[in-house]
Amino acid sequence: MDLLSNTSAPLASVPAEYVFPPEKRASLLGDLSSDDVSLPLIDLHSGALSDEILRRQVATEIVKAGKEFGFFQVVNHGVGEDVVRAFREAATKFFEMPPEDKLTYWSDDQSKPFRIASKTPWDRNKNRYWRDYLKLICYPIDEELVQHWPSKPEAFRSSLADYSVALHELSQNLLELIAEGLGLDRGFFGGDLSRGNTQMNVNYYPPCPDPSLTMGLLPHCDRNLLTVLSQGDVAGLQVRHNGRWLLVNPLPGVFVVNFGHQIEIVTNGALASVEHRVFTNSAKARLSLATLVHPTMDCLVGPAPVMVSEENPTKFREFVFSEFYKTFDAAAGNREDVLESFKIHRG
Repeated sequence: MDLLSNTSAPLASVPAEYVFPPEKRASLLGDLSSDDVSLPLIDLHSGALSDEILRRQVATEIVKAGKEFGFFQVVNHGVGEDVVRAFREAATKFFEMPPEDKLTYWSDDQSKPFRIASKTPWDRNKNRYWRDYLKLICYPIDEELVQHWPSKPEAFRSSLADYSVALHELSQNLLELIAEGLGLDRGFFGGDLSRGNTQMNVNYYPPCPDPSLTMGLLPHCDRNLLTVLSQGDVAGLQVRHNGRWLLVNPLPGVFVVNFGHQIEIVTNGALASVEHRVFTNSAKARLSLATLVHPTMDCLVGPAPVMVSEENPTKFREFVFSEFYKTFDAAAGNREDVLESFKIHRG
């Protein structure tokens, strides 16, 4: 098992397998949008949006931000800071454990409900990302699922359960607001579209001796419905915006939210899944928690009839989500290659 987190002292140089070709590296100069461009920050008023006028205002803000960026940030979201902090601390301690304690969970088998790995299944190049990650199913929670989670560190299981329940509630609230902002029924994204196993990627990016040579993650879009990210206090996420890369600076108490391919397809392109990437830094380790809401594997996905019109004809064919899941891996996560398999071409 070769994990970056197994190294107690910072590496003096970047090993050859982590060095990317120049055309794949993140340029930190001249490739970023100006500092006055940032993702919209939307106040969810602690989830207490019973006032219909206020609710419509928030829903409109979310969809407007989503249409421009494919991403937005939320504050006063109702998830307790103690809940976030407790799981972030437990996850950090997991990566700090001795190699032998992590070896039990090492696997490239995607069917496992909990595993630690260092390569994505759709990574086809010889280079390795500068990250280790936990891939786990985190919701719905039952006793059998919890038994697959590690018993060490001691607080891992309980803090993950609390965090997962809170993130499920937040994601469902967000999906209702997105539906309302589009003029759809509040429960539009409910049912099989969001009832698949919720997954979490706990990403660990240790300090890198030369960030100009490697990447935490190459540009990609998410194959799921919705992603909710806890960045922590270390920058690393970049979002493609108007042909350039926008740095998403971490803000206290904030979650970053982005649309996956399934929202783009179901809304017939009204909302888009936008490319993003992760760079590394030499000073600090970075830990991010990405919670990914999925359809069920047998969910039939396609543009909703209410999102199709004479001016906006059907852009995508119908498919079962399990087909998309496999196509995403085969296309190595490339946005255009993935969507090409599902687009409808006319004349």
